[in-house]
Amino acid sequence: MLSLVSLAFTAISSGQAVFQIINKKFPDAVNPYLHQFDPGNLKFAIAAIIIAAPIYYFISWQLSKNLYAGVLAKDAGVRRWLTYFILFVASVTIIGWLIGVIFNYLDGELTVKFILKSATAIIIAAIVFSYYLYDVRREEFVGKKDRVVQIYFYATAVLVLAALSAAFYYAPSPKETRNMRQDQELINHFNQIDSAINGYLQQEKKLPKTLNDLTVDRRFLLESDIKDPVTGEQFEYNIVREREQYKLCATFLTDNRNKNDVQYNYDGERWPHEAGRQCLLQRVYPVDVPTGKARPMPLSAPLD
Repeated sequence: MLSLVSLAFTAISSGQAVFQIINKKFPDAVNPYLHQFDPGNLKFAIAAIIIAAPIYYFISWQLSKNLYAGVLAKDAGVRRWLTYFILFVASVTIIGWLIGVIFNYLDGELTVKFILKSATAIIIAAIVFSYYLYDVRREEFVGKKDRVVQIYFYATAVLVLAALSAAFYYAPSPKETRNMRQDQELINHFNQIDSAINGYLQQEKKLPKTLNDLTVDRRFLLESDIKDPVTGEQFEYNIVREREQYKLCATFLTDNRNKNDVQYNYDGERWPHEAGRQCLLQRVYPVDVPTGKARPMPLSAPLD
């Protein structure tokens, strides 16, 4: 049973790693928020392979050794039942993967990504299915080392190791991930401030002179909302054009421009920044001063 569970984690996580690498190598400009590279999924696949793969290969080696020594009977009911169950799981997995891949293709995913993901799903399921089908049908175990089993054992180990190495190459490091999360927290504060500034503009018919105006009586924000959550320094704020544009300044650790990662798509477009000290220009919703109501703003309005 442990062999079955570890096999499932190893096979599915290896496929998941390859899928994410395909997403990384073939970004889709038409679907910027769908079918894109997700570093979170890739890191989970890495963790699953690191833990599950050694367990699976160790248990497989132990089972083969016991079959070779005659300690485990080849016709043992539990062994045959679990082997057929593994075949069933492999069949269900290939069906599920192919349904998902075909659905994404019909949903507009790139043809090259569809072909590569389909091939990945079929190859992984075919390897698992063919090995266990061969294993359950072979007759001689005691005192005989099967060359086919050895080829499967070492070849699949190389493939899993290759998938793991490639996943490590494309996955952000722990330090980079922490830096991205720190920058994301800054952007979250910027979004809060932007919402508060627009609310202030609706009420007062002007932009706040300082960010402290937004925290008076906690009407719009708390004092912690206008500060860098790590350094505790208040964000720099400047009015560029009255009732139209302003700037927020902070120090970022990463560059979020031109990334096809899921987590960067929206924020990279609205708050594009490089690493280092950056002042980001933002346009507020136009206000009709006599009425105090916001006028619709074109989505393509430039930040000039």
